[in-house]
Amino acid sequence: MKRLSIALLSLATLALPAAAGDLSGRYAVTGTNFDGSSYKGEAEIVVTSDSTCAIAWSIAGRESGGICMPNGNAMAAAYEMDGDIGLVIYKIEGDGTLKGVWTIAGQRGQGTDVLTPIN
Repeated sequence: MKRLSIALLSLATLALPAAAGDLSGRYAVTGTNFDGSSYKGEAEIVVTSDSTCAIAWSIAGRESGGICMPNGNAMAAAYEMDGDIGLVIYKIEGDGTLKGVWTIAGQRGQGTDVLTPIN
């Protein structure tokens, strides 16, 4: 029984990077700004190597994009929007949803960003 538990734990650990590698696709976006106001839009993630991806958001007619890097059940993304540099840190949920917090360099505050896969 102990060997089976160790084997299952090992398989579960191996599955994390594979799940992170399957992030390519389109997502519905919902989030909040620093002031608490909400926003909606779409995002697309494209895996570009075994350790990086590209991400692009379209929110209220504004486009932004950047680089992302999954690691286990987390993903970081750096982006540029209107000349500002930002950072998002997401938790990758079991259903493929990414739940994150974001900020902009040199500004106080943080917002939320949730990416839900579009099937």
